[in-house]
Amino acid sequence: MTTPLRGALVGCGFFGQIHLEGWRRLDEAQIVAACDTDLAKASQSAPQAFDNLERMLDEVKPDFLDIATRPELHVDMLRIAAARKLPVICQKPMAPRWDECLEMVRIAEKAEIPFMIHENWRWQPWYRVIAAEMAKENLGAPVTYTFRTRKRDGAGTEPYLLQPYFRNMPRLLLFETLVHHIDTSRFLFGELDTVYARLRRVNQTIQGEDQVLLIASHQSGLNGVIDGNRFLDLAPDSPPLGDALFEFENGALRLSATGDIFRVTPTGGDLLWKNEVTSGYRGDSVRATSQHFVRSLAAGLPFETPGRDYLVTVAAVEAAYRSHESGAAVRVPTPADIAKDL
Repeated sequence: MTTPLRGALVGCGFFGQIHLEGWRRLDEAQIVAACDTDLAKASQSAPQAFDNLERMLDEVKPDFLDIATRPELHVDMLRIAAARKLPVICQKPMAPRWDECLEMVRIAEKAEIPFMIHENWRWQPWYRVIAAEMAKENLGAPVTYTFRTRKRDGAGTEPYLLQPYFRNMPRLLLFETLVHHIDTSRFLFGELDTVYARLRRVNQTIQGEDQVLLIASHQSGLNGVIDGNRFLDLAPDSPPLGDALFEFENGALRLSATGDIFRVTPTGGDLLWKNEVTSGYRGDSVRATSQHFVRSLAAGLPFETPGRDYLVTVAAVEAAYRSHESGAAVRVPTPADIAKDL
């Protein structure tokens, strides 16, 4: 049996605990050390606990680092890992600013370390099923799609109780949540050409936007809609955080708020896939993301969301904010465009 990779985690807060829950159910890796400014949290998370990242990496000498802290800390933490030639998986968002995201890729590539962004949405099982069904080509070419994202944790005078720092973020719904759907649209339908976005802040107790309507145009000519807010419920505790409709020449695939997938054709409809995943976060997608990382790392294979490629998703988010400011559609830079800045 292959010896599990030894991992270290930095950031033991809300989402760091979700990372840990997934790691604990993986045979290919184990988290042997954790770091947090709150040493008690780190002690509860791994056999070895630290409140200083450099000391943890120097003493433990893990095989990889999982960064699950807030975005503004990611650049410096990646730099610390790169100086020690450690592979890194880093929670999204990459960093608050575009220049910092570019810098992260420069750091990783200069150090020649594997660097993957922990983008779990495309690993939700319903999207993998939809991608497999599309690959059969029975439904024909895609015509349009709509993601509808809803959650009520952003309502009221004390919103986002699990992640209260959301309240003070100048960029919120696009930056933190709908980036997932933008990346998933790339996974399913290929690269984007332009985005047109309208943003709104409904809950005045927060700083950032909590409602977004975005039209995504792909290089193939396909147009789709991403419609989201975090002050309404589509369904209680929806695993996909909403629902979606994908329309094709010969039918459609409907993702329900329960995570079930229905196939609709001119001759009728049926249940294509029943969501019976009860473990982990949103279809056990965090565990699946971590598993992809360690399996690819062990085999020397490329990641689905390496830092350089994920810059395209980040660039689409940046383009959406510029679109709102200008009131016009904005072109999304291509990988070749971005490469010029690196």
